Amino acid sequence: MKKIRLALAQINPTVGDLKGNTKKIIQYIAQAQDYGADVVAFPELAITGYPPEDLLLKPVFIDENLGALKEIAKKTSGITAIVGFIDRGNDIFNSAAVLSEKKIVDVYHKVYLPNYGPFDEQRYFQAGSRYPVYRVGKTMVGVSICEDIWYPEGPPTVQSLAGAELIININASPYTTGKAARRERMLSTRAIDSVSVVAYLNMVGGQDELVFDGNSLIVDEHGETLVQGKVFEEDLIVADLDMEAVFMRRLHDPRRRQQALGQRDAHVQVIDVPRGKGPVKARRKNPPKPTKAWMSRPEKVYSALKMGLADYVGKNGFKDGVLIGLSGGVDSSMVAAIAVDALGRRNVRGIFMPSRYTSRQSRQDAYALAKNLGIKITEVPIDDVFQSFLDVLKTPFKGCKPDVTEENLQARVRGTILMAHSNKFGCLVLTTGNKSEVSVGYATLYGDMAGGFAVISDVPKTMLYELARWRNEQGLKPVIPERVIEKPPSAELAPGQFDTDSLPPYEVLDPVLKAYVEDERTFEEIISLSLGCNRKCVQDVIRMIDRSEYKRRQAPPGIKITPRAFGKDRRFPITNRFKSY
Repeated sequence: MKKIRLALAQINPTVGDLKGNTKKIIQYIAQAQDYGADVVAFPELAITGYPPEDLLLKPVFIDENLGALKEIAKKTSGITAIVGFIDRGNDIFNSAAVLSEKKIVDVYHKVYLPNYGPFDEQRYFQAGSRYPVYRVGKTMVGVSICEDIWYPEGPPTVQSLAGAELIININASPYTTGKAARRERMLSTRAIDSVSVVAYLNMVGGQDELVFDGNSLIVDEHGETLVQGKVFEEDLIVADLDMEAVFMRRLHDPRRRQQALGQRDAHVQVIDVPRGKGPVKARRKNPPKPTKAWMSRPEKVYSALKMGLADYVGKNGFKDGVLIGLSGGVDSSMVAAIAVDALGRRNVRGIFMPSRYTSRQSRQDAYALAKNLGIKITEVPIDDVFQSFLDVLKTPFKGCKPDVTEENLQARVRGTILMAHSNKFGCLVLTTGNKSEVSVGYATLYGDMAGGFAVISDVPKTMLYELARWRNEQGLKPVIPERVIEKPPSAELAPGQFDTDSLPPYEVLDPVLKAYVEDERTFEEIISLSLGCNRKCVQDVIRMIDRSEYKRRQAPPGIKITPRAFGKDRRFPITNRFKSY
């Protein structure tokens, strides 16, 4: 039987850490060699990390990445390695190198360059035009990169019609809710249509706003998933693939013969990959057994937030931990729980900053949370500082009634205290605003928006409650006090204040936000959806969203988990007179 042993190295590279990434790639090549793999593949731009953004405009960065590729090639005795890197000719290309027997055998250039959402590849790269197929032993292999496989008539289809039995697609595909299921359906369709085994390798790890979930797949010629990699973890997936089954399936599928006739003029080149002899003992080593990869939606979102925070702190060298303003509310409680799970309790500190409007219940809940998580909590009352501001502003504000100005002063006092602790002790301040609040500007600039990283800024409030309940189910006892989840949300900046004084209930607000921000529904369409928000309500929400863009531009980066996050996904002009209502 014609078989090939394939290894997929689902690694977590760091953007710009060329030496560290190269070392990791070489280590995984050695592991694949120990398993006797014929081919080992690495993610898109594995050498540089993804996305390198304007590092790509530095010639020295390109040169060092090319030097790293040569170093990696020297380690490919007895194995073929497919490695993502930046190639340079008359332009630069997002590329996959085919390495074998210490040589760079060939280079594939990505054909379809995404330029939507967080992707900006047309800013940097030239598109490829070749569709090479590689003969590795007795198996014909097609190599492609990420976006290439999302097009029905893209490179993998052309390569399969030219004889490729195994399609290896290397990726840096960020996580968003619901994406994994859509991706698996697409890969199943590609495998069935091309009558090929499709190996989809994805990167894992956090990079600024983005989190890559791994979740690599190998799908057989019938569209069935053979093996699945771990989710939000590095992994080496090794599988023995039956290429004879592909040939037999193709004999029974006459459609391919007609399709192949139309591909005679395609830019397809068959390249033989030199093969040495791998260690005999390694061939007797069985591939590792695949692990369970299924996760519920709350677990996936929570894992994404945890990995995004851990990598942001670790890769940026914040060695003194993180700091959170604890209010006794669900937002700060969830940020603290995520931080402890991501970084360990010794690296998380809380500050409770009560004012004259802080309730006794909020104090109890903040301290109960800190006890449950095992973190240190410091109390810094703000009333004296707040009163000093009121005294200073008494004359210039004479004759003016108290309003949101005085409320925001309290948030800004708290923001100043948090940043002072950050300066003094070197810890990173985590902001606690969720997507619902960020969307409508229900946050104070230079107040509760002050900080270095916004963990839950892309998590709608209703989803946050779902995450809180899920997290409480994971231990022997709840971590988030039940009252925190059950009580009506309040900023506690004025007597008897609740969020619903300024906003629709979150179960009404969040569907409107999704319709307008993520789905780009028109005003009239949102009205017709009967989301529980009347005409004036929808108009007010849209107005708040559009008018708050200037705030969001000044907010710290946050972890993307929805299909359309603010920032790179949604680029809205601050100065803008177009009205959507």
